Amino acid sequence: MKRSGNSVLLRDDVYWSLRQDILSCRLPPGSELHENVLAERFSVSKSPVREALLRLERDRLVEVISRQGYRVMPISVADARNMYSFRGVLETACAIEAARRASAEQLQALDRFRARPHDDVFIAYNQDFHCAIFDCSQNQRMAAVARELIEQMDRMTRISIHAMRDHDPSRLVKEHCRIIDALQARDGRAAARILRDHVNNAARRVLRALGQAPVTE
Repeated sequence: MKRSGNSVLLRDDVYWSLRQDILSCRLPPGSELHENVLAERFSVSKSPVREALLRLERDRLVEVISRQGYRVMPISVADARNMYSFRGVLETACAIEAARRASAEQLQALDRFRARPHDDVFIAYNQDFHCAIFDCSQNQRMAAVARELIEQMDRMTRISIHAMRDHDPSRLVKEHCRIIDALQARDGRAAARILRDHVNNAARRVLRALGQAPVTE
């Protein structure tokens, strides 16, 4: 039986569930998506499924395949390069604002990222660290764009991390500590410089790994 209730909630439920499946790679890049299969999965009509897929298309997470339906957007090395370039600009701007505008309590709270997490939660830890800097900027609009960007990059990180021969979580945590030190000293220039190098280093590692991944176009 198809589920009844608030149609807006149904659309949002389908959208957010599919979005999370795509970003976590439970639906890998290139996976085919069919309205009837998804409607059955969520126990809804095709209408909320279709609207969710259109929203995901606008997010560049899904693409329409003529006469076949939809598929999860493959990861493009060129697009990944552009995303890292954009991320570098946004993150350095957030760091400069954070050093100037964050409260002492916010900057002190960054100390929770000094300890290396378990490997199985490192991706979540890394995302939380960068999002905490966005929030410290006190610029809600810029932070929202930066957070959306890093969330969309989550799947390319998951795809590439197993192919990284030089992936060293301890080294990345040390880089995080240097960023935290600069922010807590309210040295925006130093924080921005360290963060820019941090993002550029990540870009080189991920792009190299993505070039070897079979799900990459």
